[in-house]
Amino acid sequence: TMCSPDMGTPAVLDRFRQVAPKALIAVDGVYYGGRQMDRASTVSDIRDALPSVTSLFLIETGYGATALDGITDFGAAQSRDDAETAAFEPEWLPFDHPLWILYSSGTTGLPKAIVHGHGGIIMATCAGALHFDLGPSYAPNSFGERFHWYSATGWVMWNIQAGGLLTGTTICLYDGSPGGTKSEPDWSPLWSFAARHGITWFGAGAAFFSSCRKGGLDLTKIGGLNTIRALGSTGSPLPPDVQRWGTEQFARLDQDRVWWCNISGGTDIAAAFLAGNPELPPTPGRLQCRHLGSAVQSWDEEGRPLIGEVGELVCVQPFPSMPLFFWGDEDGERYRSSYFSKWPDIWRHGDWLQIDADGSCSISGRSDATINRHGLRMGTADIYAAVERLPEIAESLVIDLEDGEGGSQLLMFVVLREAEILDQALEGAIARAIRSSLSPRFVPDAFVNAPAIPRTLSGKKQELPIKRLFQGWAMEKVINPDVLKNPEVIPWYLARARAWQEQSTQSTIA
Repeated sequence: TMCSPDMGTPAVLDRFRQVAPKALIAVDGVYYGGRQMDRASTVSDIRDALPSVTSLFLIETGYGATALDGITDFGAAQSRDDAETAAFEPEWLPFDHPLWILYSSGTTGLPKAIVHGHGGIIMATCAGALHFDLGPSYAPNSFGERFHWYSATGWVMWNIQAGGLLTGTTICLYDGSPGGTKSEPDWSPLWSFAARHGITWFGAGAAFFSSCRKGGLDLTKIGGLNTIRALGSTGSPLPPDVQRWGTEQFARLDQDRVWWCNISGGTDIAAAFLAGNPELPPTPGRLQCRHLGSAVQSWDEEGRPLIGEVGELVCVQPFPSMPLFFWGDEDGERYRSSYFSKWPDIWRHGDWLQIDADGSCSISGRSDATINRHGLRMGTADIYAAVERLPEIAESLVIDLEDGEGGSQLLMFVVLREAEILDQALEGAIARAIRSSLSPRFVPDAFVNAPAIPRTLSGKKQELPIKRLFQGWAMEKVINPDVLKNPEVIPWYLARARAWQEQSTQSTIA
């Protein structure tokens, strides 16, 4: 079981205390975004707060500033003994023997400790490799297959990337910031890494590709990208124009057959429900098909399957990588309430899904963050796709604040590109973009210029926690800053939430 090194100590303890680990493997420091950061003191605090730990294996990075006692050097512990290696025999285990524990985001409460099994994960990983078209010998050059998906160790994509080893492919891990520093943003390092190592399959969060486009990155200025044959995206819906931008970039590199594999799944299943297929036509901004082994449907409120309309993403049959159980959930009540509370024996995933007649799919955001304006529902992802096409907007977040009497106020936070101003002209441009792409019903009632959009470490926008802050919930019941990528923005949102409650009739917030 893993947590990312950039998680705060309380967030790590919220997870590891649940499972009482006996061995702790940790790094003593990290280098990220141009900064060297000591983590040895944090490791010491974590060990002291976990009385179950009897062994600490330390990976010395050169960035640690604190000496630790009672450690085992991880490198020495791995020293190879050829005779022992040749004699090694794995322990044969049942199909449903626990393999690993992953954690839900924990932004609104104690994270779920989700236990997955050996057999189910191996089956789901092999099915995923078919969707990814991964193998040991796909070789447009002499490198063979090289698979990279940029991920922190606390995100399920790290596990899925490691699963590439089951296919015999080489996996390529990048350690560092993909976007330069705050003062000097630079979205080229990952691409340079890919060129340097002859990567053939390049994956990242949708927000990364959007940032590359917004940052004006020109891939033709980075030599050696002709090895890339596939691009993968997940974490949030990929806007169609961002995918088209990437396709055009590779066409200029004489790679006009580069294939996009957009996927959607999650930590809960350690796999995907929706994925890609290189045999199918391109579907910019959409997912080409449903995943092997997953009986996924879109349902209306009455539990009827939908085609060509948005509904709840459900899985109507058991699938290989269903969690075995939640650690510590002795009677299974939390497990059942998380996925099966709305329809008995039907997995409800919490996403808005549309399946079209050709089998392609689109995700419109989380169903618990849906915008419902006068009876017309809209996923937040559709609103973001319309707004974030504007060159002035770096990113956005929208919440719908119901008044309890059938009305609501739609509030939009926008992060502007450098030197841009949120004035009446830009508000008008945003309104026109939403009106023309979606409906006049979803034009915000108020706009707020925000310093950043709060996101989890895996890049998910935090609409529901921010909405609850504006509804007057106590912060400790709404969001845990320790599990966010940018926790420093939460005090800003809390101050605006209090101002909103005091002046709820205002149409704008300064």
